[in-house]
Amino acid sequence: MSSDFSAFSASFVPPTPAEAASWAADSTDPENQRRGTLLLASAPWGGSSVYLDLYRLYVEEAQDPLVRAAAIEALGRHGDPADAMLIAKQLSSPFRQVKLASAKALQRLHLPAVADEIWPVLIRETEDSDIRVELAIALAQYPTSSVFQALVTALDQPDLAVNVAASDSLTTMTAMDFGGSRTDWLEWSSSAPQIFKQELVYCYPVFLRDKDAWDYMMFWNPVVFETPDLPAGMEWTPGNILESAPPSSAP
Repeated sequence: MSSDFSAFSASFVPPTPAEAASWAADSTDPENQRRGTLLLASAPWGGSSVYLDLYRLYVEEAQDPLVRAAAIEALGRHGDPADAMLIAKQLSSPFRQVKLASAKALQRLHLPAVADEIWPVLIRETEDSDIRVELAIALAQYPTSSVFQALVTALDQPDLAVNVAASDSLTTMTAMDFGGSRTDWLEWSSSAPQIFKQELVYCYPVFLRDKDAWDYMMFWNPVVFETPDLPAGMEWTPGNILESAPPSSAP
């Protein structure tokens, strides 16, 4: 009960930017580091150079996996395309939280060279299925032969969620829809003169839900959801048709 009341009172007086930065830099308390890093990541000013340097340091050196995962999430939101390679290296982490955060962050950063770091993890059936789902989604932004073959291979994996994510990504890259049939995808690709089309543009997914009564009651702290957008480093051309709402960066 005391925890609930503390959370309720904290919603009236959220941490100041100085408090968030102080927590993120607290090397003596991993929980403060994690909490402060997440607060910085969700702030519009969380992409300043001093914070980016902090995120990159934690991605490489943080001992606590939750701190490292928080830094990866922050770098995915505010980092540069080149940070995708730094994040992709974390897919070999022994910690599930780090790998899952990396898979989601790679959806938001576009670097063609990173595709070959991602697809081998997708086809590794010993990897957790939720991590493979997020990687399948991220691969939709890289229309290459290797990625296509990896996504087709993922259609035969025993996890339905992975199958669906792989099929959706194949449709994004090709503007075709053969569902979960690996045979149909391979037969079509072997005869089609050009399998990759630019009719659909990849936008990273975001979390959305219906607002409940509590959201409307907390008028002093309105709930604002992200909209799907292009990954950092990917350009949008007006002639393309988007899978989702036009990104905020579109003209």
